[in-house]
Amino acid sequence: MIRPSGEGSGPAARPDAIRRHNLSLILGNVHRDGPLTRADLTQRLGVSRSTVAALVSDLIALGLVEESVPVGGDGVGRPSHLVGPAARGPLVIGVDVDITHITSAAIGIGGRVVSRESIITGAHPVTPEQAVDMVVAAVGRLTAPLGRPVLAVGVSVPGTVNRNTRTVGEAPNLGWQDVALGEMLEKRLGPDLPVVIGNDADLSLLAELGRGSARGCDDVVYLIGRIGVGAGIVANGLPLTGRDGRAGEVGHNVVQTDGPACHCGKRGCLETIIGDVALLALAGRRVAPTEENVAAVFDDARAGDERALGAVRAVADWIGHALGNLVNTLNPQRVILGGSLAGVLALARVEVEHSLEQYAFDPGHPVELVMPRFGTDSALLGAAELAFAGLIEDPFLAVAHH
Repeated sequence: MIRPSGEGSGPAARPDAIRRHNLSLILGNVHRDGPLTRADLTQRLGVSRSTVAALVSDLIALGLVEESVPVGGDGVGRPSHLVGPAARGPLVIGVDVDITHITSAAIGIGGRVVSRESIITGAHPVTPEQAVDMVVAAVGRLTAPLGRPVLAVGVSVPGTVNRNTRTVGEAPNLGWQDVALGEMLEKRLGPDLPVVIGNDADLSLLAELGRGSARGCDDVVYLIGRIGVGAGIVANGLPLTGRDGRAGEVGHNVVQTDGPACHCGKRGCLETIIGDVALLALAGRRVAPTEENVAAVFDDARAGDERALGAVRAVADWIGHALGNLVNTLNPQRVILGGSLAGVLALARVEVEHSLEQYAFDPGHPVELVMPRFGTDSALLGAAELAFAGLIEDPFLAVAHH
């Protein structure tokens, strides 16, 4: 994680610390909500207009925000200037490493994707070394033509992650174990481009908390389904990650003791029942578990293909079962179903909810089931949020990258 510089101590440090804190608040509000008037910011921070004016001027000088006059309006009175992300402001690189592809994007303040690329990794999972090669090459291709400062690289991985050591503990579907991915990437990218790493479900939820379907929710679960299945969890407003980042590995909860073999070595793990491989097998399709092939099942189900629709409904029943256990354990207000699980919810919500009602001890308090606002980009945008965290906490970090 990018850390802000120390604030020092003593009387002289306090005004600087307050100023840094207020700059952080303004930048955070603009980053999360987009362009805001100075009046909005004055109200949100609870400070004087002159203080907001001075803080905005500081952020403009740092190249982080800019002011503009809104177009249109009723023409009555002088229009309020909007404070929004700087058009040529700093970027981060967000990376989503999945089993079948690696997607990378240059992303600006406010979560705006400036450029992106996706590489199909082939029939066999990439090794850590291959993944590092691909990410380093993608960072070069994305940043070279932009001519804008790049602050950090955030990487989403489908596995357990210790964010402090930036190590991937286990990613069974990739075949990775104890991989110092952050260190490997930083050695190649150089010390001026910090690297942060997170679990795909956790980062998907991070993106949805800021601007998406989890906003304003203190108790929420993001259940992501791709080839693997995992959960990002916020309880009482705080992320639940566990001792070393393994909380939420619900894809490896055994639900059928005599079920299909899982990459983790057990049999009948949840992801072998509701993951992409299971959906395609139930639909009778011997094809690679790519996003395109999964989408084809959903398209055919919508068109009335009975085998495809039967596969979706079978997975929906098991999703409800899994959600019942999550609801009983965590009592969330809302559950977001991401990845291919969003497609199942769109086509078979009735089946998911019926199964959930059977398994959840939640009489009279039904959990809200929603789809992610950012679709399959939630993990990618969450990786960018992780990379932006240092700048939002300490906007003066921008000085080193000018």
